[in-house]
Amino acid sequence: MAASEETSALFPIFILTIMALPLVPYTITKLCRAFSKKSKSIHCNCSECFHSGKYRRSIFKRISNFSTFSNLTLILLWVVMIFLVYYIKNMSRDVQVFDPYSILGLEPGALESEIKKKYRRLSVQYHPDKNPDPEAHKFFVEFITKAYQALTDPLSRENYEKYGHPDGRQGFQMGIALPQFLLDIDGPSGGILLLWIVGICILLPLVIAVVYLSRSSKYTGNYVMHQTLSAYYYLMKPSLAPSKVMEVFTKAAEYMEIPVRRTDDEPLQKLFMSVRSELNLDLKNIKQEQAKFWKQHPAIVKTELLIQAQLTRESAALSPALLGDFRRVLELAPRLLEELMKMAVIPRTAQGHGWLRPAIGVIELSQCVFQAVPLSARKSTGGSPDGIAPFLQLPHFSESVVKKITRKKVRNFEDFCDMTMEERRELLEPAGFSSSEIQDIEMVLEMMPSVTIEVKCETEGEEGIQEEDVVTVQATITLKRPNGLIRALPHTPHFPVHKEENFWFLLADPTANNVWFSQKVNFMDEEAAIVAASKTIEDTMEGSGASVKETSAAVREAAQKVRNGARLVMGKFPAPREGNYNLTCYCLCDTWIGCDKKTNLKVKILKRTRAGTRGASISEEGPIAEDGVEEEEEDDEEEYDYESEYSEDEEDEKDTKKKAPAANGAVHKGDSSSEDSGTDEE
Repeated sequence: MAASEETSALFPIFILTIMALPLVPYTITKLCRAFSKKSKSIHCNCSECFHSGKYRRSIFKRISNFSTFSNLTLILLWVVMIFLVYYIKNMSRDVQVFDPYSILGLEPGALESEIKKKYRRLSVQYHPDKNPDPEAHKFFVEFITKAYQALTDPLSRENYEKYGHPDGRQGFQMGIALPQFLLDIDGPSGGILLLWIVGICILLPLVIAVVYLSRSSKYTGNYVMHQTLSAYYYLMKPSLAPSKVMEVFTKAAEYMEIPVRRTDDEPLQKLFMSVRSELNLDLKNIKQEQAKFWKQHPAIVKTELLIQAQLTRESAALSPALLGDFRRVLELAPRLLEELMKMAVIPRTAQGHGWLRPAIGVIELSQCVFQAVPLSARKSTGGSPDGIAPFLQLPHFSESVVKKITRKKVRNFEDFCDMTMEERRELLEPAGFSSSEIQDIEMVLEMMPSVTIEVKCETEGEEGIQEEDVVTVQATITLKRPNGLIRALPHTPHFPVHKEENFWFLLADPTANNVWFSQKVNFMDEEAAIVAASKTIEDTMEGSGASVKETSAAVREAAQKVRNGARLVMGKFPAPREGNYNLTCYCLCDTWIGCDKKTNLKVKILKRTRAGTRGASISEEGPIAEDGVEEEEEDDEEEYDYESEYSEDEEDEKDTKKKAPAANGAVHKGDSSSEDSGTDEE
């Protein structure tokens, strides 16, 4: 009986241990992540971002950000743990070690006459004949009598003094740390233990497995539905125009689950009239076009109108119910756009190439969604391939203001950024901007990133590139901002949730509409970038037979470059057929408009020859072209670039002649050709 009570007393300790094992490390990890996220959240401090409330540290926002389901569950578990600690602490006070001297109220080593005298005195107080209280009887039998026998019997006293127990050396006992009522099989609660075992050991793992499998069968690792990826894959076309990307984007299964209520009809009708000019409807057959638009699935119609409300900044006119759906649509947008981009650049052709035109369209749509700029604002005007869209991402700018300042010496957004602060002030003050508004504009301009690209393609350990070779592309993308920051959140006051800026590196053939290589680049996680760059450099150096000292020096140099704002991009692709290829290296930003860079690269693929006969071709101009990347010829060559379809009708095409810069084994930096990639058309 005593043993069972002791094991039952261990049950709270057992539960506390089981809870603490996963809970303590999870809490530490969560706190570390919270502190690291806080250090990364360097955001714009302009008045528009402040009034958006997205970064405001109000009490309500702190509570709403903190009171998530996981956080509340974590707090509840810690409350249970604290209660268990308190209970165990109090329980330990009640558990007393058997000490006969203490029970009888004697000093250790007392004489036998003192023991008998104390026993007689306690007997008068607790003996059943003298005291009818059941508790007194119990105390007398279980403690006083036992203590007296342990001290008066010579053998028991010797065992106690030698082993700490009247019965001598005690054997090792093992028990189950469960309450006694669960172990009483023959009692009224005999089935509880069976239910406990079945529930904990069988049902709980089974439920967890079913939930996990059902979710994993429905979602991918990026929390995007498999049904969405299938729709994006089959709807993506090689000639998909940027304005048509919207039609593919809204077909996501996540958007189909957003409820369509009858009360939404009237607000959606009003929203349709506000954004009708952005829906690419044929004005000659406007009635038929409107009827066709409303015949689509109601969820698709609702999603497209809500996205257009974001692009045209008409969300203030939405009803409270639609505002909730509007926020849900935008919360899903970042990862859906990322998956849509992957579906555009995923290998489609026999050579393993993706498609460039839809990839550029996805980036253009992404930029407009996050900056809340209409797609029609990207219509090419004068010297600006992106139209007035880059200006509209700045605070306090509108179309009328852009028209005023572009009438003067500013032709495009690049000219505006190249001006000094004094020159911009002289330009903006006559347009009606106050000093505080000009200061906001300067803050945003200082947050805008500027990237440079250095690229080289080679076949490792060989000279030149031959057909069917595995070509290694190595690019270094360096980001700089006027304010000196590297990790920063973009200026997106009209987007309701935090959004990190991402870049996409594309090595593409614009003429053939092929993407040879693509990779996403992020500048927020410096530690992960250092680890990745160090491992890549280490593997490369070890493969080339470099010494440990040389490898360590190269790794340290790569880590320092990462800290200075550089990111290393490496990958492989199979060499195509023999010929000269005019490639373009793109670095496209998914949040900022007008910050994309591209540079040209000419690669010569040699005919496959026997082993030992490799060699690079010699340019007529002089030096040998390294790694199969050939010098550009002086003659003008005709290249076809994609120009933004917002400038002309979708069916119109035009050819442009350009003179490509020379590339001797590596691409020149991005300033040689810094036009926005989204302005290209075959």
